[in-house]
Amino acid sequence: MDRVCAVIVTYNRKELLRECLTAVLSQTRPPDHVLVVDNASTDGTREMLKEEFPQVEVLALPENQGGAGGFHEGMKKAYEDGYDWIWVMDDDTVPTSTALEELLKAQKCLEEKNLPCYAVGSKVLWKDGRIHPMNIPWINPFANVAACVVKGVTLTSFVSVLINRRAIAQRGLPRKELFIWNDDWEYFLRIRKVYFTPKSIVVHKTKAFYTPADSSNGRYYYQARNRLWLLRTKEIPILWRIILMLHFLGEATIFVIKHGRSAWKPLLKGLRDGLRPPPW
Repeated sequence: MDRVCAVIVTYNRKELLRECLTAVLSQTRPPDHVLVVDNASTDGTREMLKEEFPQVEVLALPENQGGAGGFHEGMKKAYEDGYDWIWVMDDDTVPTSTALEELLKAQKCLEEKNLPCYAVGSKVLWKDGRIHPMNIPWINPFANVAACVVKGVTLTSFVSVLINRRAIAQRGLPRKELFIWNDDWEYFLRIRKVYFTPKSIVVHKTKAFYTPADSSNGRYYYQARNRLWLLRTKEIPILWRIILMLHFLGEATIFVIKHGRSAWKPLLKGLRDGLRPPPW
């Protein structure tokens, strides 16, 4: 049987992490191992983990490397430890009890139909049951998966996705240089062979029902910089670079409308830094 390692990235959110871990460990098909990547938390996260979840392995990073750095390091360790599948999520993710079981069923169905699969993502809801706008997959209309309860997608998110070790062996790890945002988009555009199953459901407990255009000015710097880096990445097909550019232009316009004059500083700084060559 394939061995699964759950990789959860956390930073100063021990209450949410506790809820996430409780749900992960209560799966109908539990992961074979759970690895928490702690981004140098200062809120007592490590003490809580040691006391309440001694069965969980902790990878303590010396500094906050953002979600991108955390996923890079966590997936790297799970890969080096020999796991077949890596179930990735943020600490504010609460999987329903059958989330992992349904992901594995989906990949098994694809395997039986001789459809190569590098990753399968979950359906992501917000706290009130609505589809979370931060985690809507982009459906691939050319994927032929009618025989399975899945959809072929071009993009999904790191909020509950099951990744095959072959993706890492052949396409590498997430770009830790991105820090936050667009790290998942870059990765799935790079590895391709990505799917989505609506039967695997998780709740993404963000503070608000939002998209990057609703974010704070400081955080939007990363959105602007990273999106330009993606547009300059040759591994991403030119058609998708055009689509991403148009998507960003619309989103940036909404960001400026919502935040007014204060939006220009992080936006322009991000665009300036994004015009520099990507550091990979």
